[in-house]
Amino acid sequence: MKAGAQRTTVILGAGFAGRALAKEIREKMPDRKLEAFWDDDPAKIGTNIEGLPVRGPIAQVAQGGAVDEAFIAIPSGTKNQLRSIWNTLVDAGIAKIKILPTISQIVDGEAHLVLTREIDPQDLLGRNPVQISLKESLKYLSGKRVLITGAGGSIGSELARQLLSGGAERLYLYGHGENSIYQIDKELRQLQAGGVGAGSTIVPVIGDLKDQGHLEFLLARMRVDVIFHTAAHKHVPLTELNPVEAVTNNVFGTHHLIEAALASGVSRFVLISTDKAVEPNSVYGATKRICEDLVLEADSRAGDRRFLVVRFGNVLGSRGSIIPLFREQILAGGPVTITDKRMTRFFMTIPEAVTLVLQAGGVGAGGHLYLLDMGEPIAIEDLACQVIRFHGKEPHKDIGFKYIGLRPGERLEETLWAPDEEPVPTAYARINRLVKPTPARDLRPFLILLNPICFFDPNQPSRYRNRQHLRTVLRAWCPTLEDKDEPEY
Repeated sequence: MKAGAQRTTVILGAGFAGRALAKEIREKMPDRKLEAFWDDDPAKIGTNIEGLPVRGPIAQVAQGGAVDEAFIAIPSGTKNQLRSIWNTLVDAGIAKIKILPTISQIVDGEAHLVLTREIDPQDLLGRNPVQISLKESLKYLSGKRVLITGAGGSIGSELARQLLSGGAERLYLYGHGENSIYQIDKELRQLQAGGVGAGSTIVPVIGDLKDQGHLEFLLARMRVDVIFHTAAHKHVPLTELNPVEAVTNNVFGTHHLIEAALASGVSRFVLISTDKAVEPNSVYGATKRICEDLVLEADSRAGDRRFLVVRFGNVLGSRGSIIPLFREQILAGGPVTITDKRMTRFFMTIPEAVTLVLQAGGVGAGGHLYLLDMGEPIAIEDLACQVIRFHGKEPHKDIGFKYIGLRPGERLEETLWAPDEEPVPTAYARINRLVKPTPARDLRPFLILLNPICFFDPNQPSRYRNRQHLRTVLRAWCPTLEDKDEPEY
């Protein structure tokens, strides 16, 4: 395309979303030459909508002349449909391909240009996400003040996006890393400028969950109604190398947040947990299992307020996860690193996981642990092959593989529930309740043992940052944790 020339643009999908995009493109993007809609509906093909011809079917888009950019405006499209459309556009030589979110993420029922983004492998991988009306699911948050911890992370930032137009009065974006909080704050304000969630007040908050006094100070003044707690150190090999910090941040950070929430009258507390909390063999998994117990025990002291847990497996495309790593390796020419040919994981997309978390947070009862239906486990090597093909390469031919073996704390496969837990379906699609035969344990004696390891006690100086003692104490609570030699400090 020549400098200064208009970019020839088409919209795939002539439904409500496509029509809304066409209107905004004309108003806000004068450098685009909007050429046509493309649609598979015979009743629309050959008609004129919003002053644009509707051509079709989409498989013939290559015959419509040179196109620089395509917007996929089919929010109800299945994964198979999206894969077929993407292949068609790539074969047609269209370099710029953008997509709208799924229908469940268009909370206010309106599609906005600001919601579009570059298409990503996770849009084409995995199963079809459940279609939920977030407008209905988020009624419990209407007019409420919502705090998201770890708001700059993958799950926290997606929660913020979906909550933005859900009617919350105020969104507190809490995080320790100022850059990540700056980024999500900036993104949400851009969404508001584009017409999404203009009625919500956004408040970025930099803080550290380990600072109990600051948390108590904040929550006493914020008048928070609902907390979604996503913040945690999550990288398994790194938490194996830094176990004391993992426990200090994850366990005591959660404990401090719970106590501040109870004291300040928070009505609903939702912990985001992981399949690695099931019979944990890693420090990270152990910390998340302890956090689950902390939240479930807190509900017994919460009166008519609700403290609950939502557990799920891996999410596609999260920061520091496998798909971004594969992408970096593919762009560098390979090889792609695979732990083991036999390794499998449960996966769902971040938007679907967050949609279900928001729904579970509303319908879930206090003192219960909810499990998202993750479908069947996926072989990591199969996932790598799909990502390679997304980038126009052929696995084992254009991009090689390197098998590196299990890293500390990793296991070949995960399970979603323990032998003493039974998943029971709820009335809501892909949300199960885990029935546990025994009530949550009192963690106070356990926290007393952990405290001098994580926080300096002049009466027990040898305990401070003592990794050997930490593993001994953790294994007393989580006997499945790997018993291995640790340096003392």
